[in-house]
Amino acid sequence: MIYVIATTQMKPEGREAFLAGHKACIAETLKEKGCLSYEGHISIHDPNVYVVVERWEARDDLNSHARAPHMKKWREISTPLKVSTVIEILSDAKVEKF
Repeated sequence: MIYVIATTQMKPEGREAFLAGHKACIAETLKEKGCLSYEGHISIHDPNVYVVVERWEARDDLNSHARAPHMKKWREISTPLKVSTVIEILSDAKVEKF
């Protein structure tokens, strides 16, 4: 099983658009092969920090997710609305950080 934790610092002025856009992304991602869960959460410490927690059956499923058309669209929408994103990928064997 693969876990992904993606933490995004949203621009305050883009926060609402970011959250609305990600809602559509969640709906499409949950339909993908190998997606066990995909949830977005707002930090209780900072309303402009958004954390996505994902679970995938296999790394190949996660790789396919990254290439999905709705993810390309989401990257185009979200890029101007955020300051930065840190992605951690965890498996039984190791942790990768991007």
